[in-house]
Amino acid sequence: RACRASSGSAGAPRGAAPSPTWFSVQPGLADNGMPDPTRRSAGYPGSVNELTDILRQGGYLSDRGLATALYVAMSLQRPILLEGEVGVGKTEVAKVLATVFGRKLIRLQCYEGIDTNQALYEWDYTRQMLQIRALSEHQVVAEEAVDKLFGPKFLLERPLLAAVRAGDQAVLLIDEVDRADDEFEAFLLEVLSDFQISIPEVGTIKAQSPPLVVLTSNRTRELHDALKRRCLYTCIGSPTAEREVEIVLIREPGVSEVLARKLVAAVNRLRELDLAKPPGVAETIDWARTLDLLGGTGLDPQLAQDTLGAVVKERDDLDLVRDNLEEITSGA
Repeated sequence: RACRASSGSAGAPRGAAPSPTWFSVQPGLADNGMPDPTRRSAGYPGSVNELTDILRQGGYLSDRGLATALYVAMSLQRPILLEGEVGVGKTEVAKVLATVFGRKLIRLQCYEGIDTNQALYEWDYTRQMLQIRALSEHQVVAEEAVDKLFGPKFLLERPLLAAVRAGDQAVLLIDEVDRADDEFEAFLLEVLSDFQISIPEVGTIKAQSPPLVVLTSNRTRELHDALKRRCLYTCIGSPTAEREVEIVLIREPGVSEVLARKLVAAVNRLRELDLAKPPGVAETIDWARTLDLLGGTGLDPQLAQDTLGAVVKERDDLDLVRDNLEEITSGA
């Protein structure tokens, strides 16, 4: 199901702490469980308007609803789930947030069959085998030497462990979570609850202050209610034509407003066709970038055909679009 159209879609621009007890206060909340502005994460904006301006300076045009959801997520240190069609700018949110606030971007790309080892940590078995061989050659069999084989030196960080260690100095992007299976989703729920990871050979690693977590979903399947309850939620819809023009101009300042309007009009005509993969805002931006590179000032059928690869990514769709180029570029 598509998200409701939005008037402001975004541009496709260490130390371990004691385990929380049942009476512990959640970060960002007062003792009565209500939001406490004095406990907001340091370095984050003080208002929704300020955040909107900061995102715009980073090349991301956010509407009021999205900016409000992001502001609350930052202030209360809650994960945020962004749903929407492909190409509306969900992933770009995390990238821009990391850039404008000087945080490290840590990305966990979900896919069918992903397991906990690929998300948490793995042991560097190659280095361990080399170390074992070196110990054997020197006839070292001390227990301490063996224990070191499973120490931090041989631990390979994967995104979730890296994010827990980085804490609030990171933005954790869990991209396309709907592509993972139910078991991995349940595992994510546990990690997002405590932001701590237990490694039997090393111990428990807990984030003193959690990272900003952004989850994205293309709605290829329904996510479980438990994961949604853990997160704040917003749906990024397709922007209006006027808003999309503004997005193109922010992301590609070298493109003239006239060309931007022609491109957006052509892309909207493409979306009216029965395409397997209709172009999103990201494709509009790519097309604008391509025409700007080629020095195009207009969009005639020949130029459109030469640059269709920037906006149409399916063979069958290409054939359909080529048959309708005159209509698509009419008025452009």
